Amino acid sequence: MKIELKKYSEQIKEWPKSGHHIMAQYDDEKIIVYQSYRNEIGEFAVTNQFFGGAFSLDRMTWIKPNFLWMMYRNGWGTKEGQEVVLAIHLKREAFEEYLQNAVYSSYNADLKMTYEEWQTEVKTSSVRLQWDPDHDPYGGKLERRAIQIGLRDEFTRSYSKEDILLIEDISDFVKEQYEFVQKRELEKLLIPTEKPLVFRDAELNKKLKISGNHV
Repeated sequence: MKIELKKYSEQIKEWPKSGHHIMAQYDDEKIIVYQSYRNEIGEFAVTNQFFGGAFSLDRMTWIKPNFLWMMYRNGWGTKEGQEVVLAIHLKREAFEEYLQNAVYSSYNADLKMTYEEWQTEVKTSSVRLQWDPDHDPYGGKLERRAIQIGLRDEFTRSYSKEDILLIEDISDFVKEQYEFVQKRELEKLLIPTEKPLVFRDAELNKKLKISGNHV
Protein backbone atom coordinates (compact mmCIF):
# COMPACT_ATOMS: atom_id res chain seq x y z
CA MET A 1 0.00 0.00 0.00
CA LYS A 2 1.18 3.50 -0.80
CA ILE A 3 -0.40 4.89 2.35
CA GLU A 4 1.49 6.11 5.39
CA LEU A 5 0.30 4.32 8.53
CA LYS A 6 0.52 5.22 12.20
CA LYS A 7 -0.84 3.80 15.43
CA TYR A 8 -4.33 5.03 16.23
CA SER A 9 -3.38 5.40 19.90
CA GLU A 10 -0.63 7.89 18.96
CA GLN A 11 -2.73 9.85 16.47
CA ILE A 12 -5.66 10.55 18.78
CA LYS A 13 -3.31 12.45 21.10
CA GLU A 14 -2.67 14.95 18.28
CA TRP A 15 -6.15 15.18 16.73
CA PRO A 16 -8.62 17.96 17.54
CA LYS A 17 -11.41 16.74 19.80
CA SER A 18 -14.17 18.93 18.39
CA GLY A 19 -15.00 21.32 15.56
CA HIS A 20 -15.26 20.92 11.76
CA HIS A 21 -12.09 19.29 10.40
CA ILE A 22 -11.20 17.58 7.14
CA MET A 23 -9.09 14.78 8.61
CA ALA A 24 -7.08 13.30 5.76
CA GLN A 25 -3.77 12.06 4.40
CA TYR A 26 -2.57 14.61 1.87
CA ASP A 27 0.30 16.61 0.45
CA ASP A 28 0.49 19.43 -2.11
CA GLU A 29 -0.24 17.09 -5.03
CA LYS A 30 -2.77 14.59 -3.71
CA ILE A 31 -5.32 13.63 -1.08
CA ILE A 32 -6.55 10.12 -0.27
CA VAL A 33 -10.31 9.48 -0.14
CA TYR A 34 -12.17 6.24 0.56
CA GLN A 35 -15.09 4.38 -0.97
CA SER A 36 -16.54 0.87 -0.60
CA TYR A 37 -18.14 -1.20 -3.34
CA ARG A 38 -19.31 -4.66 -4.23
CA ASN A 39 -16.70 -6.91 -5.88
CA GLU A 40 -17.73 -6.23 -9.46
CA ILE A 41 -17.19 -2.46 -9.20
CA GLY A 42 -14.19 -2.55 -6.85
CA GLU A 43 -12.24 -5.12 -8.84
CA PHE A 44 -12.84 -3.27 -12.13
CA ALA A 45 -11.56 -0.02 -10.57
CA VAL A 46 -8.38 -1.58 -9.21
CA THR A 47 -7.63 -3.52 -12.41
CA ASN A 48 -8.25 -0.59 -14.76
CA GLN A 49 -7.32 2.29 -12.44
CA PHE A 50 -10.54 4.14 -13.18
CA PHE A 51 -14.23 3.67 -12.39
CA GLY A 52 -16.22 2.00 -15.14
CA GLY A 53 -18.05 -1.21 -15.93
CA ALA A 54 -20.95 -1.50 -13.46
CA PHE A 55 -20.08 1.87 -11.88
CA SER A 56 -22.90 4.33 -12.60
CA LEU A 57 -21.93 7.73 -13.97
CA ASP A 58 -25.56 8.84 -13.56
CA ARG A 59 -25.80 8.48 -9.79
CA MET A 60 -24.28 10.66 -7.08
CA THR A 61 -21.12 9.11 -5.64
CA TRP A 62 -19.92 10.02 -2.14
CA ILE A 63 -16.27 10.27 -1.12
CA LYS A 64 -14.83 10.41 2.38
CA PRO A 65 -11.27 11.58 3.19
CA ASN A 66 -11.51 10.29 6.77
CA PHE A 67 -10.60 6.59 7.14
CA LEU A 68 -12.42 5.87 10.41
CA TRP A 69 -15.57 7.59 9.19
CA MET A 70 -15.53 5.27 6.18
CA MET A 71 -15.06 2.30 8.52
CA TYR A 72 -18.09 3.42 10.51
CA ARG A 73 -20.20 3.58 7.35
CA ASN A 74 -19.09 0.28 5.82
CA GLY A 75 -18.77 -1.69 9.07
CA TRP A 76 -15.06 -2.23 8.43
CA GLY A 77 -15.91 -3.74 5.04
CA THR A 78 -18.45 -6.20 6.46
CA LYS A 79 -21.64 -4.61 5.08
CA GLU A 80 -23.19 -6.20 2.02
CA GLY A 81 -22.15 -4.46 -1.19
CA GLN A 82 -19.25 -2.68 0.58
CA GLU A 83 -16.77 -5.53 0.83
CA VAL A 84 -14.11 -3.97 -1.43
CA VAL A 85 -12.60 -0.98 0.35
CA LEU A 86 -10.75 1.39 -1.95
CA ALA A 87 -8.21 4.11 -1.22
CA ILE A 88 -8.34 6.59 -4.06
CA HIS A 89 -5.34 8.90 -4.46
CA LEU A 90 -6.90 12.04 -5.93
CA LYS A 91 -5.36 15.13 -7.42
CA ARG A 92 -5.44 17.75 -4.67
CA GLU A 93 -6.54 20.45 -7.14
CA ALA A 94 -9.54 18.32 -8.17
CA PHE A 95 -10.56 17.83 -4.53
CA GLU A 96 -10.39 21.57 -3.94
CA GLU A 97 -12.44 22.21 -7.08
CA TYR A 98 -15.16 19.90 -5.77
CA LEU A 99 -15.37 21.92 -2.57
CA GLN A 100 -15.30 25.27 -4.40
CA ASN A 101 -18.43 24.10 -6.23
CA ALA A 102 -20.11 22.35 -3.30
CA VAL A 103 -23.50 23.23 -1.84
CA TYR A 104 -24.56 22.07 1.62
CA SER A 105 -26.94 19.12 1.40
CA SER A 106 -29.23 20.56 4.10
CA TYR A 107 -30.27 24.14 4.79
CA ASN A 108 -29.40 26.19 7.84
CA ALA A 109 -29.46 29.89 8.57
CA ASP A 110 -25.64 30.11 8.78
CA LEU A 111 -25.45 29.79 5.00
CA LYS A 112 -26.31 33.49 4.64
CA MET A 113 -28.90 32.89 1.94
CA THR A 114 -32.63 32.33 1.89
CA TYR A 115 -34.13 28.85 1.81
CA GLU A 116 -35.30 29.53 -1.76
CA GLU A 117 -31.79 30.57 -2.85
CA TRP A 118 -30.36 27.43 -1.27
CA GLN A 119 -32.96 25.27 -3.05
CA THR A 120 -31.97 26.79 -6.39
CA GLU A 121 -28.27 26.17 -5.69
CA VAL A 122 -28.92 22.55 -4.70
CA LYS A 123 -30.83 21.93 -7.94
CA THR A 124 -28.10 23.40 -10.13
CA SER A 125 -24.97 22.24 -8.26
CA SER A 126 -23.27 18.94 -9.04
CA VAL A 127 -21.44 18.76 -5.69
CA ARG A 128 -22.92 18.27 -2.22
CA LEU A 129 -21.18 18.51 1.09
CA GLN A 130 -22.24 17.58 4.56
CA TRP A 131 -20.68 17.43 7.99
CA ASP A 132 -21.56 14.45 10.17
CA PRO A 133 -20.36 13.33 13.60
CA ASP A 134 -16.99 11.62 13.36
CA HIS A 135 -16.69 8.19 14.99
CA ASP A 136 -14.14 6.18 16.95
CA PRO A 137 -13.04 2.67 15.84
CA TYR A 138 -15.97 1.08 17.71
CA GLY A 139 -18.48 3.31 15.94
CA GLY A 140 -18.98 5.64 18.91
CA LYS A 141 -20.03 9.18 18.02
CA LEU A 142 -17.53 12.01 18.60
CA GLU A 143 -17.89 15.77 19.00
CA ARG A 144 -15.58 16.35 16.03
CA ARG A 145 -17.31 16.64 12.65
CA ALA A 146 -16.24 14.71 9.53
CA ILE A 147 -16.90 15.75 5.95
CA GLN A 148 -18.30 13.76 3.05
CA ILE A 149 -18.67 15.01 -0.50
CA GLY A 150 -21.23 13.91 -3.08
CA LEU A 151 -20.44 14.20 -6.79
CA ARG A 152 -22.69 13.91 -9.82
CA ASP A 153 -22.80 14.72 -13.56
CA GLU A 154 -19.58 16.30 -14.85
CA PHE A 155 -17.86 15.92 -11.47
CA THR A 156 -18.61 12.18 -11.32
CA ARG A 157 -17.20 11.86 -14.82
CA SER A 158 -13.96 13.68 -14.00
CA TYR A 159 -13.66 11.93 -10.62
CA SER A 160 -14.06 8.50 -12.20
CA LYS A 161 -11.02 8.86 -14.45
CA GLU A 162 -8.87 11.96 -14.96
CA ASP A 163 -8.85 13.15 -11.33
CA ILE A 164 -7.40 9.85 -10.10
CA LEU A 165 -3.69 9.22 -9.56
CA LEU A 166 -4.00 5.71 -8.05
CA ILE A 167 -6.68 3.29 -6.83
CA GLU A 168 -5.66 0.77 -4.16
CA ASP A 169 -7.66 -2.16 -2.79
CA ILE A 170 -7.11 -1.98 0.97
CA SER A 171 -9.71 -4.63 1.90
CA ASP A 172 -7.16 -7.06 3.40
CA PHE A 173 -5.60 -4.30 5.50
CA VAL A 174 -9.06 -3.32 6.75
CA LYS A 175 -9.83 -6.95 7.73
CA GLU A 176 -6.53 -7.23 9.63
CA GLN A 177 -7.13 -4.04 11.57
CA TYR A 178 -10.77 -4.91 12.29
CA GLU A 179 -9.54 -7.94 14.24
CA PHE A 180 -7.83 -5.60 16.70
CA VAL A 181 -11.04 -3.60 17.02
CA GLN A 182 -13.08 -6.74 17.69
CA LYS A 183 -10.55 -7.88 20.32
CA ARG A 184 -10.60 -4.36 21.80
CA GLU A 185 -6.83 -4.08 21.28
CA LEU A 186 -6.72 -0.50 20.06
CA GLU A 187 -3.08 -0.18 21.13
CA LYS A 188 -2.28 -2.43 18.11
CA LEU A 189 -4.58 -0.67 15.64
CA LEU A 190 -2.85 0.92 12.64
CA ILE A 191 -4.70 3.40 10.44
CA PRO A 192 -3.70 5.89 7.73
CA THR A 193 -1.83 8.89 9.12
CA GLU A 194 -4.23 11.83 9.07
CA LYS A 195 -4.15 15.48 10.05
CA PRO A 196 -6.56 18.39 9.58
CA LEU A 197 -6.54 19.98 6.12
CA VAL A 198 -6.80 23.75 5.88
CA PHE A 199 -6.78 25.48 2.50
CA ARG A 200 -4.77 28.52 1.47
CA ASP A 201 -8.05 30.01 0.24
CA ALA A 202 -9.48 31.75 3.32
CA GLU A 203 -12.92 32.08 1.71
CA LEU A 204 -13.06 28.34 1.13
CA ASN A 205 -12.13 27.65 4.77
CA LYS A 206 -14.87 30.03 5.84
CA LYS A 207 -17.45 28.43 3.54
CA LEU A 208 -16.56 25.00 4.94
CA LYS A 209 -16.64 26.21 8.58
CA ILE A 210 -13.20 24.70 9.11
CA SER A 211 -12.02 25.04 12.71
CA GLY A 212 -8.61 25.98 14.08
CA ASN A 213 -5.34 27.11 12.57
CA HIS A 214 -3.76 23.82 11.50
CA VAL A 215 -1.93 23.89 8.17
